Amino acid sequence: MQNAPPPPPLGGGGQMPPPIPQLPPQMFTTAAQLLDLTDKKLMVSLRDGRKLIGVLRSWDQFGNLVLQDTVERLFAQNLYADVDRGLFLVRGENVLLLGEIDLDRDDYVPPTFQQATVDQVFELHKQEQAQKKKQEKIRHRKLAAYGFEGEHSGEAIL
Repeated sequence: MQNAPPPPPLGGGGQMPPPIPQLPPQMFTTAAQLLDLTDKKLMVSLRDGRKLIGVLRSWDQFGNLVLQDTVERLFAQNLYADVDRGLFLVRGENVLLLGEIDLDRDDYVPPTFQQATVDQVFELHKQEQAQKKKQEKIRHRKLAAYGFEGEHSGEAIL
């Protein structure tokens, strides 16, 4: 009795169930994909237009990110400037795009851009935003003339 073969698995037929197919890593569209990016330098583009560069240290199931040694890169016309932000917590719903930075090309600056002081870039950025706001107002007036209602301009339904 000691050398008897093990009994066949339940369910009859004596066959093992087929293996469960494994999905390739590209199929994961959840926060689990961030596992491969942990401790790597990332560029994160936010919904409000800000660009952050930092090392991903932690994340959760909601896609909230903790970036270390974070720099906010400001762009205006053909100028850019980096503002040190340190440790940065990003709410997942505000992430528009993120990607790993190739460390071999990290210091490469396209010839069309020049580094400038934060004050210069910030002032140009403010002017660009004011111009955009003006154009948006004109656009909303034209649409209103055709009967379209802009965002947040209707009555609140309570």
